[in-house]
Amino acid sequence: MKGINISDKKIGEKQSPFIVAEMSGNHNQSLEKALKIVDAAAEAGVDALKIQTYTADTMTLDISEGEFFISDPQSLWEGNSLYNLYQQAYTPWEWHKPIFDRCKELGIIGFSTPFDDTAVDFLETLDVPCYKIASFENTDIPLIRKVAKTGKPMIISTGMATVAELDETVRTARESGCEELILLKCTSTYPTTPENTNILTIPHLRDLFDAQVGLSDHTMGIGVAVASIALSATVIEKHFTLSRADGGVDSAFSMEPEEMRQLVIETKRAWQALGKISYGVTEAEKKSLMYRRSLYIAQDMKKGDILKPENLRTIRPGLGLAPKYYDVLLGKVVRQDVKKGTPMSWEILA
Repeated sequence: MKGINISDKKIGEKQSPFIVAEMSGNHNQSLEKALKIVDAAAEAGVDALKIQTYTADTMTLDISEGEFFISDPQSLWEGNSLYNLYQQAYTPWEWHKPIFDRCKELGIIGFSTPFDDTAVDFLETLDVPCYKIASFENTDIPLIRKVAKTGKPMIISTGMATVAELDETVRTARESGCEELILLKCTSTYPTTPENTNILTIPHLRDLFDAQVGLSDHTMGIGVAVASIALSATVIEKHFTLSRADGGVDSAFSMEPEEMRQLVIETKRAWQALGKISYGVTEAEKKSLMYRRSLYIAQDMKKGDILKPENLRTIRPGLGLAPKYYDVLLGKVVRQDVKKGTPMSWEILA
């Protein structure tokens, strides 16, 4: 499967995982804080930082009742209307350029998730290098088509989508001009429990759509993300905040800087550990061969003595004959005087 390039950064199974820090609304309506989040993400070692491009009016209607009001007691956002929630969470469009400029200064990739045509048009004026499609928009075929026509790489979260829906989404993207596509396994609950993550879907998703596949991860901690690398994930996206104690719409399931740093380190270690199918002695193990068990003379012996359990033992190091010859050697006669601690060899026998 071919690699994908985003701003000269190659993504694929031959490269270390591509880590994306999602700022979302964790800036709490402060540009200064947003820029500090960029700084902290870069310092943690991520490859990219993502924001979201919408306004409350491009997301929903200003209605505070019925289905427009969040009344689920299990929701982090209970008691908000959708409109008010998006007003709190959105990133002002005039902040996009300074955020992306800071990303460039720090050597990480800045990009965004657009939620309607106007957002795509705006992001094109900023020449973003790629686009993300959120899970809740992965069935918005007109939006998929609009983004794909830019010809830039697309990262699509697959939360809630059936195979049939994903097939339509992927076909639309490819037929509309997207040649570089990444699908992210995603569970659209906030936070997500590990048992509801189903990362065994990752290799199936990769093979089904012949695409690079990663994980948009809403679980706490780094365990699920690290495990996904062993299942061929090449991209990991995690929400990111300076501190969960700061509050904010997504802070409860966002990573803090030290956690993100550990994610970067441990996913790279997991990727390095994949290696290849390998048996036998590796180059690095050759020096360890001498510490295998082998057969040694365990007592001083005179010429003509017989090998017995008292004078022939299986011990470390591994410079004598292999232990598999132990039963064959018992009862044999030595042809010469032999000192205790001599590695057993065929030359010792009469």
